[in-house]
Amino acid sequence: MKYRYDVAVIGAGVIGCAIARDLSRYELSVALFEKESDVCGGASKANSGVVHSGIYSAPGSMKAELCVKGNEMFPSWARELGVEFRRIGKHVVARNKGELKELENLKKVGEDNGVPGLRMVDKKELKILEPNIYGEASLSVPTAGIVSPYHIVIALAENAYANGVNIFLKAAVSDIKQRKTGFKITTPKVSFSAKYIVNCAGLFCGDIARMVGIEKFKVYFSKGEYLILDKAYGHLLNHLVYPVPKIVSGGLGIHLTPTLEGNILLGPSARYMNDREDTSTTQEKWDELLSDARIFLPDLKEEWVIHSYAGVRCKLVSSRAKKPGDFVIEEDKGVPGFINLMGIESPGLSASPAITEKVVGIIKESQALKLKKNFTNVASNQRFSRIDTKGKDRLISEKSKHGHLICRCEHVTEQEIMDILDNPLNVRTLSGIKYRSRAMMGRCQGGFCKARIVRIMEDSFGIDLDDITQRGEKLPLFAGRTKDLRKHG
Repeated sequence: MKYRYDVAVIGAGVIGCAIARDLSRYELSVALFEKESDVCGGASKANSGVVHSGIYSAPGSMKAELCVKGNEMFPSWARELGVEFRRIGKHVVARNKGELKELENLKKVGEDNGVPGLRMVDKKELKILEPNIYGEASLSVPTAGIVSPYHIVIALAENAYANGVNIFLKAAVSDIKQRKTGFKITTPKVSFSAKYIVNCAGLFCGDIARMVGIEKFKVYFSKGEYLILDKAYGHLLNHLVYPVPKIVSGGLGIHLTPTLEGNILLGPSARYMNDREDTSTTQEKWDELLSDARIFLPDLKEEWVIHSYAGVRCKLVSSRAKKPGDFVIEEDKGVPGFINLMGIESPGLSASPAITEKVVGIIKESQALKLKKNFTNVASNQRFSRIDTKGKDRLISEKSKHGHLICRCEHVTEQEIMDILDNPLNVRTLSGIKYRSRAMMGRCQGGFCKARIVRIMEDSFGIDLDDITQRGEKLPLFAGRTKDLRKHG
């Protein structure tokens, strides 16, 4: 089967989904290709969900420019998508007097980048603002915010789909051939042609670039591990709390991040590695995260942790580099029509609205784009648990399954699970349900709700037990039913 598109976007993380959605405003045929079984299957789902302000990137860099601009654009962008975004502010905390000079330098970088509202906070005021945090002083960054990284990616993808973007999952690009009028692109199930390619492949961006002969970039991989604290301790933090960064090319240091749902994240660690798909967690990093977090939060106890996870980011500089790398966003001069995005690490989420605008602008330089008359913003549905009592009563009267809680920790109803299983991308994995509803993400980590979700998948959607997977892998999630064991006894 062959398809013809004006633009093919490769990679369905936050950048790829945002670009596809913005291109769907125009009279263009657009395809979005993702190798995983769902959107947001890579680095985008595993970051802190922090919308940075632009205090860390070198003045004049693309990172600084697009982070500051993206931060300004984020509130209206989130409103369009119906996704919650909060400007809770950040404190970069000096742990001792020796770090005060570094804090002043960071403030100067932010001011040079045009970040508004920066101010120094002394020890006394810091204790008032963050009673549970220890530090000598802090840099207050009021424009920093938080968002759910997976909710915004899913909203972008479903909005793009509603506006005509064809989304292909489990469609890893295996080959690209340059033609006079564009490109021929091969995936396991579909071959297609496109006038433009936008390489948003994240950890695989180097592979995609090499398919069209671009060899000049070396991509490195850095794994970050996180710990998640129970919601019962979410009240201990009012703002994002960061250390003064020490290793500029490795990361920003282990920080404390409140989430929209009430948990606190500790992390990430930063370790260069060769295996870009290794998202395992380790006892070594678990201990390191707790130890470093206790510098700011001395009362932190290990039993507060309910889960750990890891993500891998791509970098364009090695672990020996003295300076961090910058974003690469360009139409390669040797490969017209190939728009290359390389090294989109932090603050990629923060910069995503501005990155999208830049990429669409590159296409506009060579092709006139006409706006559609029927583009529509499709806002995400509000979670049942966030609705007031009258609203809940109304929904239950309309659909009685809203009155049946499936996930007690996150207050997810049976009707929400049903609606999610009927999602427009036809994603029916446990991870797909998890990231769309937050079921299986609470204190019990699915101990109560997972079996009930599986039963809904079987009974209401006719999905065979052997076909139920965590993330679309071929290996079955279950070995069989316990009642069947008697037959083999």
